Amino acid sequence: MRYLVDAMNVVGARPDGWWRDRKSALTALVRSVEAFAERERAEVTVVLERPLGIHSSVITVTSAPAAAANSADDEIIRLLDNDEHPEDIVVITSDATLAARVRAAGAQTLTAGRFRADLERMIDEN
Repeated sequence: MRYLVDAMNVVGARPDGWWRDRKSALTALVRSVEAFAERERAEVTVVLERPLGIHSSVITVTSAPAAAANSADDEIIRLLDNDEHPEDIVVITSDATLAARVRAAGAQTLTAGRFRADLERMIDEN
């Protein structure tokens, strides 16, 4: 299975003070997703709203070409539209509008809150 992660949607799934240091919260998300990708042997792309200099050797970290309202959403749809097999992709988001666009593009969705809870449970187990 392949995953596209709406990064801010997952980070924002819990009011844990992420807004005080957005880059650190997103970096922590990427590290958690790396562990998930290795454990599940999954191909994962984390989509940021704008470039933040967060990199990974395990997963793909990308960003929308321009920071604007819904820019990460548009980038996720662009990635789906350019994929030969969008039906093999799960998009992690709780944004209802994006979820509808994702399903129209042929992909599946999983809520950000559920994914974040799964990540936290996985980390707690290790």
